[in-house]
Amino acid sequence: MKNENKIKIFLVDDDALFLKSLEIEFLENADFIIETYSTGELCVENLSHNPDVIILDYQLDGIVQDAMNGLETLDKIKAFNVQTPVVMLSSQDKIEVAINCMHHKAFDYVVKSETAFVRLQKIISTIFKYQKMEKELSWYMDRM
Repeated sequence: MKNENKIKIFLVDDDALFLKSLEIEFLENADFIIETYSTGELCVENLSHNPDVIILDYQLDGIVQDAMNGLETLDKIKAFNVQTPVVMLSSQDKIEVAINCMHHKAFDYVVKSETAFVRLQKIISTIFKYQKMEKELSWYMDRM
């Protein structure tokens, strides 16, 4: 498969072990282009690489104490391109955190667990089904 047909995913997490394991899961189970970043700042600096999906940690303060957190990073991503789907990841299983992420225009929220990767795969599939439906609807509306 040519690179331009592959889905490009940004993985952003300050937990190096979790980040690497997620990267390996994606590369072993599907044909993606993966870029990993340990801070929100690095992710934002590379948005010109045009990711199709961003999987973003909620906390992001494990490496640099005053680094941008996940919500600040999410806001900057949406300011750069509101259409980029962002899935938030967190070890916090709190409804308030999930709701807050959705208020900041996250596509979805996943709790870090042994089932996180499976959930992320399903969400990415949903994102692309939704985008395909939007394109088809737009094509149809243009012909009316």
